[in-house]
Amino acid sequence: MRNRLTLFTIALVIVYSLILIGWHLYDPTANFAVAEPGADNRPEGHARKADDVLIGEFFMKEDGNTSTNEVKGEWPCFRGSFHDNKAYVPVKKELSASFKCLWTVTTGEGHAAPVISEGKVYVLDYDEQMNSDVLRCLDLLTGKPLWRRWYRVPMKRNHGFSRTIPAIWNDLVVTIGPEGHVMCCNKHTGDLKWTIDMKKRFGTEIPFWYTGQCPLIDNDMLVLAPAGKDTLMLGIDMQSGNTRWGTPNEIGFKMSHSSIMPMTFAGIPTYVYVGVGGVCGVSAQQGNQGKLLWQATKWQPSVVAPSPLQISPTQVFLVAGYGAGGALLQVTQSRSTWKADIIDAYKSAEGMSSEQQTPIIYGNRLITILPKDGGGMRERLAMYSPSNIHTPIWTSSADERFGLGPYLIVGDMLFAFKEDGELFVYRVGASSMTLLRRQRVMEEGVDAWGPIAYADSYMIVRDSKTIMCLQIFEDIKREK
Repeated sequence: MRNRLTLFTIALVIVYSLILIGWHLYDPTANFAVAEPGADNRPEGHARKADDVLIGEFFMKEDGNTSTNEVKGEWPCFRGSFHDNKAYVPVKKELSASFKCLWTVTTGEGHAAPVISEGKVYVLDYDEQMNSDVLRCLDLLTGKPLWRRWYRVPMKRNHGFSRTIPAIWNDLVVTIGPEGHVMCCNKHTGDLKWTIDMKKRFGTEIPFWYTGQCPLIDNDMLVLAPAGKDTLMLGIDMQSGNTRWGTPNEIGFKMSHSSIMPMTFAGIPTYVYVGVGGVCGVSAQQGNQGKLLWQATKWQPSVVAPSPLQISPTQVFLVAGYGAGGALLQVTQSRSTWKADIIDAYKSAEGMSSEQQTPIIYGNRLITILPKDGGGMRERLAMYSPSNIHTPIWTSSADERFGLGPYLIVGDMLFAFKEDGELFVYRVGASSMTLLRRQRVMEEGVDAWGPIAYADSYMIVRDSKTIMCLQIFEDIKREK
């Protein structure tokens, strides 16, 4: 018995020893093939570090989808062609009996609004599955995708992602992504022209809720406010992407959610920007572009989204949310000396204010939607005189409140989009507005905050996850 146990033990040791030796000698990669670049038939990629962003890296054209519509109207940038959020009614058109939805498109969560050019729609989206900023080109009348260009930039959701509006110049379209990535493409083909990474190039500190600054194109030049360590503002040649001029950031402003607005003071064209730190004016005059003319630091909201609004030859209306309220800036020049002073400042419930949208000037009136901390008139449409921005001359009724929704004027009609997806139309008079119609165009709209785009008879609205195209006007019906 003892001999049998000894033999069994020796045999067991030999078997386990052979297994151990075989395990060490076995090469699991002996039959592997070396993967050479291109062996898997993938498109050629780009060598990069894990955190590198290659702006505009990918492109796709939608085969078979073409645009043949002949819509000529343009809405080429933030607040339209003249930066005033106003458009005109097409000749021989009247307000539609009911606003018809032509198409809807699902987007990533965000508030970026589209532009319209030559019958096409351009919008900067964010694809959460691909972690990518995506510039999408759609047909205006059908919503069919024509092409898209995108690049990977992983981000975390913070009240959505994209917030900015592209800008069109000739055959080019420019975007600014949530993390400050600037991309210029051919608007017809989607071909990439040039790019700028504002964080890497200028040391820009991106605002907490991502970039809200919309690109401004002045003639053939893109004007940006990176508000970085050394550069406050700069002009970029649209064709080449080369820098024409730069404004040193001696005043130490940081990037806000607000956009640059072109204005004129004492005959001098000026770029006005509200940054974190105050408001400034930079010369847009040929031969003197980029010179800092003036700054005012008395009014410094920690968060500002609306853009500055010039309400007279010497005055600029400033507004911000989160209790900051409004302010009136006076800009004057004496010989070569500029002076900029805050001559009035007040809290949200004490006068004209807005949290997100930029007010509109219509005739001699200022129109806004009051913020949620605007007291008893909160979230209502309100009309003011520039001579008294503390007391409204008209407000919408108590059941006509719009939250952070956008609004624009077409002809003498104001269209206001409630943040839950209901569209209101008012006739704008000298001292009041008359409600013409209200129509629910989205069944359950959520956070419809993105600005409205309009061209000819077509209006594009959006909530946080859906873009919708509406036909607003139709041919005038003549009686026989």
